[in-house]
Amino acid sequence: MVELHEISEGSSSSSSTHGRGYDVFLSFRGVDTRNSFTNHLYNALIHANITTFLDDEEIETGEDLKPELESAIKSSKASVVVLSRNYATSTWCLDELVLILEQRRTSKHLVIPIFYHVEPTHIRKQQSSFGDAMDKHRQKMEAETDENKKIQWAQKMDRWNKALIEVADLKGKDANDRIEVELIDEIVNDIFRKLRIPSRFPLPQLIGMDNSIEFVTSWLKDASSHTTNLLAILGLGGMGKTSLAKYVYALHFHEFDTSSFIENITGRCDEKSNGILDIQKQLYDDILKRSSVQVHDVSTYTSMIENAVAHKKVFLVLDDIGSPDQLDALLGSKGFHPGTKIMITTKNAWLTKSCALFKRNIKPEYVEHKLEGLSMIESQKLLCYHAFMCNDPKVGYEEVSEKLVKYCEGHPMALKVLGRSLHNRDVTYWEGYTDELKKENFPPISNALRMSFNSLPLKNDKDLFKHIACFFVGMDKDVTETILKACDIETRSGITNLIDRCLLSYEWNNELMMHQLVQEMGRFLIREESPDKPGERSRLWCHEETFKVLKQKKGTENVLGLTLDMRMLVKENYPQRFHRRLMQWIGSFSKDKWRVGTATIFGEKEEFEIQMYYEFGIFSTLYEGEELPSWITDRSTWPSEKAPMTKISCTSKLCLIGSLAYQRMAPKVVNMMKMVQKDAKRSSRNYTKRNQD
Repeated sequence: MVELHEISEGSSSSSSTHGRGYDVFLSFRGVDTRNSFTNHLYNALIHANITTFLDDEEIETGEDLKPELESAIKSSKASVVVLSRNYATSTWCLDELVLILEQRRTSKHLVIPIFYHVEPTHIRKQQSSFGDAMDKHRQKMEAETDENKKIQWAQKMDRWNKALIEVADLKGKDANDRIEVELIDEIVNDIFRKLRIPSRFPLPQLIGMDNSIEFVTSWLKDASSHTTNLLAILGLGGMGKTSLAKYVYALHFHEFDTSSFIENITGRCDEKSNGILDIQKQLYDDILKRSSVQVHDVSTYTSMIENAVAHKKVFLVLDDIGSPDQLDALLGSKGFHPGTKIMITTKNAWLTKSCALFKRNIKPEYVEHKLEGLSMIESQKLLCYHAFMCNDPKVGYEEVSEKLVKYCEGHPMALKVLGRSLHNRDVTYWEGYTDELKKENFPPISNALRMSFNSLPLKNDKDLFKHIACFFVGMDKDVTETILKACDIETRSGITNLIDRCLLSYEWNNELMMHQLVQEMGRFLIREESPDKPGERSRLWCHEETFKVLKQKKGTENVLGLTLDMRMLVKENYPQRFHRRLMQWIGSFSKDKWRVGTATIFGEKEEFEIQMYYEFGIFSTLYEGEELPSWITDRSTWPSEKAPMTKISCTSKLCLIGSLAYQRMAPKVVNMMKMVQKDAKRSSRNYTKRNQD
């Protein structure tokens, strides 16, 4: 990776340095350009991460060049010489010029002369203001009474004359009839390209993102479109959207007339009530490359931004967009100059095309790129890079590192954070840490993922997410919709909203899929409702906790759903007759009191899981080794519009969804368990008595 310079504001006689010299030395006549052209050029150079020396002192002291100026020239890679009307009146400027040209001859020092409203021929032949200035220096020399000093003056005059002729013959930039902003951009880009200056943005360490870099770079280089090009980089929090955007921006921003990278937009808007105004100011200042007066009206700023970008090819990166309003405030609706590229990172695929730009007759060219996560090999490299500072695990760490890689499921931020947390730790610590991750949510990762959940606009969507995270990952999408519709959950728009925010997806076989870390984040939200009392939570998905809650009658009206592995009854010595009695109870209870909507039968050989969906919930239990009751097998008893579905499953779960389902059915299940326990004890006593007789 490229090592980047860090900008540090300089001392009294320098403007910026990273301790290893300067990229550019500015030679100029203060009375002519300090507060105008040179100041604007300096700011533009700093903005592009080009470390620049600018002498802060206006008054020349002594006849010889200050040692710090001489040192700065020798330690710089290039010099920009602003040749203005009064440049030659300064003996220091002329001494700087002599030394700059010496460096050019001896050390490949780049020299860029700027003919600032002066003619090169006047400099070469010492005419006009340059002729007047040299005449005054000659008069001073001739007036000198000390012979030694007079000789020194003559030698200096000779060096100055030669330097002026040499610099006038160099290829430079002519400021006559030029717009200064465009001229400054041209100078900065030349220096950036010739010196190969790294970006002001540190290039992030990207592992496993070569395909994404290639895709985004190809989009950026494509000049075939005659309208604005807009790319949305999508993905969960922590998937590397910002890092990817930074990487590409750092390498290519200088190829445009102007550019801006604005990070963490949603976070900044949430932190301050007027946060969007600060962001608009940053964007506007970046485009104009100068500081502006703060405006206190969003629509006014939007109009100013629209005017500023109308005639420039712009490269904008808007990181972490959270609403169409943010895009409207920053991009407006008038459109951009042809060739403009706008890159957006967001967790929500829907909002980009909802902004005002897409309501124009001429719409932007729009492309999406979704980050899906790293492969196992790439994940291991990233984890090991941060944990061991190499690409492979150390000896003895292979097994535990593989567990962590599987746990993260290709999530770059999780791999990075965990790798750093485990750096220089022994294997025992790794193993304990890995086990603990399954019990607790790791805050840095969870907080990044929770931002997507918090952005869901409706309570319905948040409840849907929690239901799916707890009960329905891996289930058929249509079946899930049927169940949750009976619980008054709107699934059609809700599932779409979850997919747009990368919280959910479904496979070719229609199974709902959720990233493991996202699912854990959703379940952690439920644990937070009552950390120590599972019966007071809204959902119970852990079979051990569910069994304990049912057995100890610790459930409350808060419970909206639960699952129970029925094989736990066998472990607890609940006899087979429990299944028969439970099935008899289900059949009569559902037929007499609740309307059965439809049934899904999962079967393999003689093991069945029967699921019945009610208008407010679902009940499921294991039915093993018995013929199915007629009320299930007789399809004539089902409503005509409800067709049964058949599918193989290896699960054996009791599942109740919906508060009404839990309140009415859980006590029945508990009573059934008690009755079976009494039967078992009675049978055991009778068996013992018979044996004794």
